[in-house]
Amino acid sequence: MAKSPSYSCAACGNVTTKWAGRCEACGAWNTISEDAGISAGPAKSLGRKRGAALTLTDLSTEETPPPRTHSGIDELDRVLGGGLVPSSAILVGGDPGIGKSTLLLQAAAQFARSGLKTIYVSGEEASAQVRMRAQRLGLSDAPVKLAAETNLRDILTTLEEERPHLAIIDSIQTMWADNVESAPGSVSQVRASAHELTNFAKRKGVSVILVGHVTKDGQIAGPRVVEHMVDTVLYFEGERGHQFRILRAVKNRFGPADEIGVFEMTGAGLAEVSNPSALFLSERGEPSPGSVVFAGVEGTRPVLVEFQALVAPSPHAQARRTVVGWDGGRLAMILAVLEARCGIPFAGLDVYLNVAGGLKVSEPAADLAVAAALLSAREDAALPADTVVFGEISLSGALRPATQTENRLKEAQKLGFTSAIAPSGGKAVDIPGISLNTMGDLTGFVGEIFGAG
Repeated sequence: MAKSPSYSCAACGNVTTKWAGRCEACGAWNTISEDAGISAGPAKSLGRKRGAALTLTDLSTEETPPPRTHSGIDELDRVLGGGLVPSSAILVGGDPGIGKSTLLLQAAAQFARSGLKTIYVSGEEASAQVRMRAQRLGLSDAPVKLAAETNLRDILTTLEEERPHLAIIDSIQTMWADNVESAPGSVSQVRASAHELTNFAKRKGVSVILVGHVTKDGQIAGPRVVEHMVDTVLYFEGERGHQFRILRAVKNRFGPADEIGVFEMTGAGLAEVSNPSALFLSERGEPSPGSVVFAGVEGTRPVLVEFQALVAPSPHAQARRTVVGWDGGRLAMILAVLEARCGIPFAGLDVYLNVAGGLKVSEPAADLAVAAALLSAREDAALPADTVVFGEISLSGALRPATQTENRLKEAQKLGFTSAIAPSGGKAVDIPGISLNTMGDLTGFVGEIFGAG
């Protein structure tokens, strides 16, 4: 059946179903014309029906930055970009048992004590279990409202009646919407639940924190569209064998991404680590072959961490390459550059590389520290204990300068290091107490530091 045409007045925008010489709404003459329609697609397109016009602004419009509420946990505030923003949607992911619920219960207590009305909805644990954890953490007196529910309709109804400032949903994979015909945790349910909760946060001015499970690859389970819906995505990282936990921002519309917060798992919950460099290097003993300190930057924070390498003859036909805390493909590239540009082969040798403390390093500036650790282990020659190394290695063997050199050297100087090895060509930096040794290429580095190449 053909759709009837519509007509609108150019003066006032009044829409009618037939043409007339005079507009009935504003009285103007010869201003009515037939609408061409806003869509010319297939049968299920938008058709001729028009919507409301948007209010447009220019780029010079001045808006005050959103107000923020501090949690009292400085490491969490740092990752959030300075505090909790009203009406924001935050997704927190991490391995099972890593400490997500513990951290969020501590944060909920701090936000509630600072004056925010906070509701904690648990879909995985009973209310008694959450209360037992709160008692163990010493948070029983915090004015946090608690509920154990998975029905999304009941949760949204409760939130609309209570009108809290902050709602924590633990976890999004346990929520189910009765209008979606699939099991909780499925792609459809996770997408629908995240969409409804995010929209509720924007419409009602409620900040929502969603807990998400992760897959074997470390990515948040369910559709990646969930990460696009929310304003901030945080990953909780850490190795079970270490007491350190890293909260990393991989997306943040209200602050810098790749910012990290460092926590230590204790019997009383997660404790903040204000100086992570000192903690990561606390177990470092006398200098040994294969051990190199890397001066890195995570977000806006300089972090010193130890790279450990072991090179040993391989009893197998295929040598092993094992990496923990760094990119395995990047290690293969460094080994290829060392062999092709410096003539140092690693064929027939097993290579093991580890980042001490459980931190995952991703920046390219770690290339030179990895190369130094590999050469130190291969040549059985230890670098001086007071030396830090950083720099990026190109495929040609040239060394590229790293960003924020001054911040890296200041952090090294603060922890008692007196020497640094970095690529030449960067910004001239003079830090009192730090002797900076610059290198132009990897061949010169190998020849000067290890007497080879």
